[in-house]
This record gives sequence, structure tokens and C-alpha cells, in this order.
Amino acid sequence: MSSVVRRPLLARLGALGQAADGETRTAQGLVWLWVALLALLLGLPLLAILGRALLQGDGRLGFGHFGEVLDSPGLMQATLNSFVVSLTVTTIVLPLAFGFAWALMRSRVVGRAVFRQIALTPLLAPSLMPAISIVYLFGNQGMLKSWLDGGSIYGFWGIVLGELFYTFPHALLILVTALASADARLFEAARSMGASAWRQFFTITLPGARYGLLSAGLVVFTLVITDFGVPKVVGGNYNVLAVEAYKQVIGQQNFERGAVVGLMLLLPAVLAFVLERRTARRQQAAITARAVQYTPGRDPLRDVAAFGLLSGVSVLLLALLGVGIVASFIGYWPYNLKLTLDHYDFSQIDGGWAVYFNSLKLATATALLGTPLVFLGAYWVEKLKVAGVGRQVLRFFAMLPMAVPGLVLGLGYVFFFNHPANPLNGLYGSLALMVVCTVAHYYTTAHLTAATALKQLDNEFEAVAASLKVPFWVTLRRVTLPICLPALVDVARYFFIAGMTTVSALIFLYSPDSSVSAVAIITIDDTGNTAAAAAMATMVVLTSALVSVLFSLVEAWMARRRR
Repeated sequence: MSSVVRRPLLARLGALGQAADGETRTAQGLVWLWVALLALLLGLPLLAILGRALLQGDGRLGFGHFGEVLDSPGLMQATLNSFVVSLTVTTIVLPLAFGFAWALMRSRVVGRAVFRQIALTPLLAPSLMPAISIVYLFGNQGMLKSWLDGGSIYGFWGIVLGELFYTFPHALLILVTALASADARLFEAARSMGASAWRQFFTITLPGARYGLLSAGLVVFTLVITDFGVPKVVGGNYNVLAVEAYKQVIGQQNFERGAVVGLMLLLPAVLAFVLERRTARRQQAAITARAVQYTPGRDPLRDVAAFGLLSGVSVLLLALLGVGIVASFIGYWPYNLKLTLDHYDFSQIDGGWAVYFNSLKLATATALLGTPLVFLGAYWVEKLKVAGVGRQVLRFFAMLPMAVPGLVLGLGYVFFFNHPANPLNGLYGSLALMVVCTVAHYYTTAHLTAATALKQLDNEFEAVAASLKVPFWVTLRRVTLPICLPALVDVARYFFIAGMTTVSALIFLYSPDSSVSAVAIITIDDTGNTAAAAAMATMVVLTSALVSVLFSLVEAWMARRRR
């Protein structure tokens, strides 16, 4: 080959090599940039809690504050109360949710889709909504107070009842997934061997769902032990850890004890997460390549029982949600039952309608910021083949929020962003920091949704693009993003509803100018204006429902376009 021909060819090869090196460096830089972002949003605030708990009055590190908490009878009693409530709720909600999921997936009841939507409606409401409904039903002026035979709903059973409503849909979603996969050949073999329906249930259905049951139980336990809203409204004198953390920080300005209590709340969540991960590694696939999808046959007796279960639970859920909504339109419960809109005149409360519009801003900004942040982070983890260590660290940070309760994360944001030496100190008390905290709090579920969508795409897309020297960002924009749009819509909807309903992560972060509806419900209820609190909660429910419907319409439109 002549030197005249060889020189241009070598120049082109050198240019291609430089372009490839540049693309690799860009990919590595993006991975580590996302690691730094999540370290700022998650890692440093959690380290700030640990540092505040260990920092002694003389500036040295030690465990003195832990000893003070252990020597405090009130805090230790709150710890015991939290565990008792969490175990009680888990024990009750698991069989209820499992029975509901079984009725949905293993029967032929008409209207199962409607029953499922009813069961998921608590996701649209802040955790304070059921507590407010309980007050109207069983409170001092409740219409069913006579059922208590002189007792009070404020305390243990009030918390349990409110948490049942709050946690039921979370357990149901997991158990429906666990029961959705079943091999029909197992049931056919059992019938041929003369096994009864109950024998099939205990030898096939229940063992096949054991991982889902464990996961649901751990999720429910963690949600209850870290929830702030329900015990704050109906807890009475029955102290729990989540409320105690709030009292230590906001009420007594004892930040060190608050940090220790935060770590105590973090411990069960981390243990539950580790246990779930260990069990997941041992879980065997329920569906193999030769499996036959199970379809329930005709059984009138089973379907009648399933319909009764679905109807009974749905009525209870609608009652707890509906009472609060109806009460917001009642003049003065229970003496003046005339319908009125007076309770929606939020000009009489601190912040007025501004707190509701702040919620809209928070939810919208959370969806707009969180959706691209999560999707791109999931893409770096799943599709880029560079910075192996960086991608593993990024995956760790993406899964970390699953083990961090919202109250603990909010407390970490107080200690980290409110520190005078932090250059980001000016963000404290702003709506912007509340948006960032909400994205961090709900990052894991959104990440798993995006990662699942990305894993369904063949890696050949990236391989072909690389062979054609097409940069990964072009493939991302032209191929991956259009295919994953439905998953992005789901993530955006999830972030919006989370932004409207979350309480615990924001309770330490708001200022008078940045208060939002879910937090305002607590402050309004503290003034004794339960009707106005119900009205604000109703606005949150209706807004979440409306936006959820709009997102569903967008999904339907996208599905029609893909045909």
C-alpha cells in the first residue's frame, strides 16, 4: 500500500479511536457524576445523623447519647410500643391482603379489576386521612363511639386501625405479583393424585408465595414502625418512636437524642432489607420455560367466598376513605349535618391555599426532576459497560432508600443541610430542598421500574450501535427512550403522587413559606379544626386521583400509537 493511501487511512482510524476514547470518558464521567449526586442526596445526610449521634458536648466522639436514650424509660417504652404496634398490624394485614390477592388472582369473580382499584385507593391519600376518618367514626363525637363501650380510640387500637388502611395496598401489590405466576401442571398433577382444594392450597399455593409473604411482611412492618402521620393524630398517650423523634427535634430541640432515635428507626428497616435480599437470592423461579400459565376453573362455592371477601374488605377501605371526605362537607359533626363548603375556606388557616399550591409545585417538580434523574441513572447501570466499580456504587445508592425511612432521611437533611459550614445551607427550608428529599426518598421504587423496562431491551441495540460507531447518547435518544416511554410515565405518576402524599420525609424541612398540604393537615388538626384537616386531605386525594387518571389516558394514547 502506498504511503499516499496509507496516511489518510491511518488518520481516519486515529480519529475513530479518539472518538471512541472520548465516548468512553464521557460515559465514565456520567457514571461517577450520578454517584456523586446520590452521595450528596443520600450518603452525606445519613452520615450526618451518625455524626450528630456520636458527637459529645466536649467535641469528642462517643456513645454517651446512646446511653442517655437507653436510660430514658419513656424512649424505651416508645420503642417497645412501636414494635408491638408493627407486629400487630403485620399479623392482621398479611392474611387480609393475601386473601384479597388470592381472590383476585385465583377466582373468576366478576369485577375483579374494580375491586383491585378500590384496594389501591389508599395510595392516593396521605397516611393522616385514615386517622381523621377514625376520629369521625370513633372519636369523642364519633357516630360509632358506642361500639367502644366506654373506651377510647386514641391509643394502640386507633394506630392499628389507621395503619391497616395505610399499609394494605402496599402488601397487596406484592402478594398479587407473587400469586400471578403459577404453573398449571402442578395443580393438574395434584388433582390427578386426589388432593383436595385445601391440600393444593397448603402444598402449592402457600409455598409458592412464601417469598412474597415475607417481602410483604417486612414492608408492612417497616412502614408502620416509621410512620408518623397516624400515631400523631390518633396515638394519644401511646408514644411510638416516630413521634418521639419529632418531639425530640421539634419540641425539645434535643438534636442529639433525635439523631439516636433516628438511628433506632433505621435499624429495623436495614435489617428487614438485608433479610429480604438474602431470601431473594434463595428464591427459585416459579415459572420455567415449560410452564403452563394457571387459569382458575369454575367453582361457584370458591367464587362466592372470594366475592364476599373482596366486598367486605372493599367496603371497609371505602368507609375509612369516604368518611373523611364526606365529613369535610359537613357543617359541624355530628350536630349540624348540613352540607357546606366552609371548611374549604383555607384563608382561615396558616398559609391558606398557598400550602395546597405548594404541594402541586412540589409534586410536579418531583416528577420533572426525579423521572430523568432515575431513568438516566438506571441506564448508566444497566446499559453502559464502563466504570464497573462506579456502576456498582451507583446501584448501591439506588437501592439504599428502600432501607431508609422517610423520617430518618428528613432528619439527615436537617443535620446536613442546616449545618452552618455547609455551602448549601441556604437551601434549608426551601421548596427546592423538599423536592430533592422527596426524590431521594422514593428513588428505589422508581429505579426498579426503569431498570425493569431497560432489562427487557436486547443488548444488541447497544452492540450494533457500537459497531456502527454511533455514540451511546444517540442510541439512548433515538431507540431506548421511545421504547421506554410507558415506564417513564409510570415513574412520573409515582413521583407525583408521592410528592402529594408524603409527610414523614418533609416534617423537619418545611418553613412557613414552603409548607405543603400533607404537613399542613397535621398543623391544622393540632389546632382542633379536624374538618379543615379533612378538607385539605380530600384535596390531596382528589388531586392524586385526577392526575392518576390523566397519566392513564396518556398511557392509553401511547399504546394506540404503538399499534
